[in-house]
Amino acid sequence: MAVSFRGKTANQTSVQEFILLGFTNHPELQMLFFLVFSIIYTVAFMGNLLILLVIIADSHLHTPMYFLLGNLSFIDMCYMSGTIPQMLANFLRESKTISYSACMAQLFALISCVGSECILLAAMAYDRYVAICHPLLYMVIMNRKVCLQMVAASWMGGFLNSFVHTLLTSALTFCGPKEIRHFMCDVPPLLELSCTDTALNNTVLHTASVFIGISPCLFIVISYIFIVLAILRIRSSEGRHKAFSTCTSHLTVVITFFGTALFNYNRSNAGYSLDIDILVSTLYCIVTPTLNPIIYSLRNQEVKGALRKLLCRKQAMF
Repeated sequence: MAVSFRGKTANQTSVQEFILLGFTNHPELQMLFFLVFSIIYTVAFMGNLLILLVIIADSHLHTPMYFLLGNLSFIDMCYMSGTIPQMLANFLRESKTISYSACMAQLFALISCVGSECILLAAMAYDRYVAICHPLLYMVIMNRKVCLQMVAASWMGGFLNSFVHTLLTSALTFCGPKEIRHFMCDVPPLLELSCTDTALNNTVLHTASVFIGISPCLFIVISYIFIVLAILRIRSSEGRHKAFSTCTSHLTVVITFFGTALFNYNRSNAGYSLDIDILVSTLYCIVTPTLNPIIYSLRNQEVKGALRKLLCRKQAMF
């Protein structure tokens, strides 16, 4: 049947919905997966929400570092909410379909959050660099205007990157098969399904990975090199140990997030494995947002103190 698809006519039938294969390699474990990921999603969402509320409620936390942390928590909440609910719903139903428009919407939300988090993590590394290497100038350099510009740049960068990828992906023709080898709509698995040329899409994808992924990652690494050099000049062994512990925790999250995200968007189709792809995506889509509240906030004495005050205040009200 000849159809017109976004201004093109071809002897092809356009795909109006996709099937998310997800974890269908293990049908006997669907309910277990549902329970595990439901718990992880609930804990991660509530943890990030709690951190965000504590930072907003406590005026002592209205500083550049916690302003950036609050935005990271908000991004992580959006990040997970754009992908995990659809995945959980698919665990409970036989038809694991998603409409074309919903798939494009999920793609836009996912890429926006990935790009925004990459840039924001770089901004947070710069904040720590200034705080440790130039403590006397910290409030001058990291003033309110600069913080707002950093957050605005992270969101604008994420939205612009996502807009380009979503626009290019929606311009492709999908004429079957319609099974997405993933638990969410993402660029690489969608490019595999297209029956039109994807050379431009792949070029833009790898170019964006350099600017949105590799560049912020290198910036973070360089920032932490200067931070470590500054820490080594600390005379107190206890102070050095505490600083190194914090840096190690932060770098663990950064390496996990950037390493898995860059692997996902720059991998070769040769030797593709659905299980490996899902594992990699789970690490940066679910595990990292779960670890962020623990690594960046809940191990912080100021945040824990503010949380105790907030809970005591709530108890006093009742």
